[in-house]
Amino acid sequence: MNTTEERGCKDPVTTPMPGVAPQNERHRVLIIGGGTAGICVAARLARAGQKDVAILEPSKNHYYQPLWTLVGAGEATVEETVRDEADLIPRGVKWLHDAAEEVDPIRQEVRTRGGLRVGYDFLVVAPGIQLDWDKVAGLREALKTEHVSSNYDVRLAPKTWQLIQRFQGGTALFTHPSTPVKCAGAPQKIMYLAADHFRRTGILERSKVIFGSGAKAIFGVKPFAAVLEGVVKRYGIDTRFEHNLVAVDGERREALFDTTREGKKERVTIPYDMLHVTPPQSAPDFIKHSPLAWRDGACAGWVKADKYTLQHPDFPNVFALGDASDLPTSRTGAAVRKQAPVLVDNLLAVMAGRPLPSRYDGYASCPLTTGYGKLLLAEFDYDGKPTPSFPFIDTMRERRDMWLMKKYGLPRLYWSLMMRGRA
Repeated sequence: MNTTEERGCKDPVTTPMPGVAPQNERHRVLIIGGGTAGICVAARLARAGQKDVAILEPSKNHYYQPLWTLVGAGEATVEETVRDEADLIPRGVKWLHDAAEEVDPIRQEVRTRGGLRVGYDFLVVAPGIQLDWDKVAGLREALKTEHVSSNYDVRLAPKTWQLIQRFQGGTALFTHPSTPVKCAGAPQKIMYLAADHFRRTGILERSKVIFGSGAKAIFGVKPFAAVLEGVVKRYGIDTRFEHNLVAVDGERREALFDTTREGKKERVTIPYDMLHVTPPQSAPDFIKHSPLAWRDGACAGWVKADKYTLQHPDFPNVFALGDASDLPTSRTGAAVRKQAPVLVDNLLAVMAGRPLPSRYDGYASCPLTTGYGKLLLAEFDYDGKPTPSFPFIDTMRERRDMWLMKKYGLPRLYWSLMMRGRA
């Protein structure tokens, strides 16, 4: 992705312009999105004593989505992943139970699906990512069959485990789109767990596991890619890169991919007995159509944000973080955990007319389950340099203690500390 660092940022705005049109209500700080990023920021603002903060979020449930991989592998339940959104809204923060439909940064207001016009002095954009199921022809219909599932939908993750258990050999196909996705490792995590289950039940030898990926390699950070290539070899997985899923025929059990060979585009059909799909993903439509987003280029549709300060380059009273931003790093909760304190520090500085004090180095983490009881913890920064959090542990190999951390430790960190603005 292109970054905003070359363009720099305008001087901080100390006195935001008043709204032009009448509004239903107005807030000092409005946060679009009550997911991981939005709650993290709201909690930190509340702990810093900031008043008149509101969160615009339509969902009643809040999910810890990293556990959906383990739900799909029979190692966790959906109930373990969900909390009431109301219980996570920080004390003193107002919850606007509605969805954003239009952002007008000139008037400094957000229009909602329910007809509200909410004004703001400062805006934090954290709406998460949009799952574009309909970008794959026939996918919705195929998901209704007994051979296709996706861990990217909480209603389907338990079905993934049913498919893995029922599989008795043949072709197990796993896909990764050419678009950015939340947790880029998730499409292959479930593949490794499925392959390990097939190995343990004795059916791997009569199975063909295929990874159809729109990416160019197994992982974007080379030191970790080398380890994952060994995992692929261990299970005998057939990796087919630059294969982008475009259609699924649920009745014929065929997946169609666009690929390029010798400079020519062609369509490849792969029959399957079991299919796990990661859908194409993008920023929400209201973001794509807003002045906050890039209009063209590799970052088209994503919210502009300085990669270090998280401030919007065109509207200095706007900040962005998380999955809908153009930050050139992985879209993970671990990245948000490092982005949120930087954003809050810099937002408070802008509100006070001070220089921006904090910088985000691009830290992201991807706990890659490579088998039952095995996990490779990939931590890295903008430069693709490993940035381990555990200095006395070799995180460049698969470890059981890291598996236990993912299964038990990280959920506790999430609910008890991250969502309370303490980590």
